[in-house]
Amino acid sequence: MRLSPKQSTLLVLAVLMIASPFFFPSNYYYRVGSLVFVNSIAVVGIVILTGYAGQISLGHAGFLGIGGYACALLPAHFGLPPALAVVAGAALSGAIAYVVGRPILKLKGYYLAVATLGFGVLVSMVLANEGWLTGGPDGIKVPDPGIRALLEQVGIELTNPQFWYAFCGLVLFIGAWLALNLRESPTGRALRALHGSEVAARTAGIDVAKAKLNAFVISAVYASVAGSLLALQNRLITPDVAGFMHSIELVTMAVLGGAGSVLGGIFGAALLTLLPQVLTVLQDYEHVVLGLVMMLVMIFLPAGLIPSARRLLRGRGE
Repeated sequence: MRLSPKQSTLLVLAVLMIASPFFFPSNYYYRVGSLVFVNSIAVVGIVILTGYAGQISLGHAGFLGIGGYACALLPAHFGLPPALAVVAGAALSGAIAYVVGRPILKLKGYYLAVATLGFGVLVSMVLANEGWLTGGPDGIKVPDPGIRALLEQVGIELTNPQFWYAFCGLVLFIGAWLALNLRESPTGRALRALHGSEVAARTAGIDVAKAKLNAFVISAVYASVAGSLLALQNRLITPDVAGFMHSIELVTMAVLGGAGSVLGGIFGAALLTLLPQVLTVLQDYEHVVLGLVMMLVMIFLPAGLIPSARRLLRGRGE
C-alpha cells in the first residue's frame, strides 16, 4: 500500500522521535531534542504563514514571548494552573494577531516585513523594560506544571529531560498533523492559491484578506505554544525569547529546510538547532562555518533541503 504524502511525513516524524533516544548517551541529548521540538513547533507555524500563504513575518518571536510570559504571569497573579496558562497564552496571542494582522496584512513585500518586525521589537521592549511586571532583562521564574508528578502517580517514571522530550515531541506531532490536514482542506487550498497569485485567488472568489489573517492567527498560536513549552521546561523566561534575532532564526529554519513543507520546516529547525552544538569544536570559527553552510544551501538549493532532495530522488526514479 502506497502512503500519501501526509502519512509518509507523519511516519518519518514518528520513527525519528521514537528511534533517536536509543542513540542518546546521556540526558543532555534529551534536552537538546526537546529544544529541537520546541523550535519545530514555532517553525511549523511559519510554514503555514510563509510556505502556504506566502506572507512574511520578521517579528514572530514576539508571540513566543507572549506565550512564555503567560505561563509565568497568569499563575502568579491570577492563580491559573500552568497547563491552562498555555491555552490562555495561545488565545491571547491569537487575539493580538487578529487585531495587529488586520491593518498590517494589507501591506505587501518588504513593507509587511518591516511592519511585523516593528511588532516583534515592541513586544521585546515591553518585556525588557516593564520590570515591575516581567522581571526586566533578568526574566521571571515559571512554576512547575506538575504533569510529571501526575504521571509518576500512575506508574510512569521519567527524568525531567525525558519527560520534556516526550511531551514536546507529542505536541509537535499533533501540530504537524494539524498543519498537514490544513494543507489539504479548503482553507489550505485557498492559502496556497493566495501564495501563487493574489489576483488569481481574488478572481476565483477567495477572500484574500481573510485568508491572510487566518494564516497569521494560526501561526501566532503555534509560536505561542512553543514559547509556553520553552518557558515551562526551563522554569524561567527572559525577553531574549522575543528578540529580533530569534525571529530571524525561525524564518531561516523554515526557509533552510523548505518553507512549503512541514517536514522541511522541522528538518530546518533540527539542523539549525543541532549544528551549533556540533560546531563548538571549531570554537572561534563556529559562526563563520554556520553562515557558510546556510549560504551554500540558499545558493545551490533555493527551494530548501527537503524539497530539493525529493526532486533529486524523483529524477533518479524516472
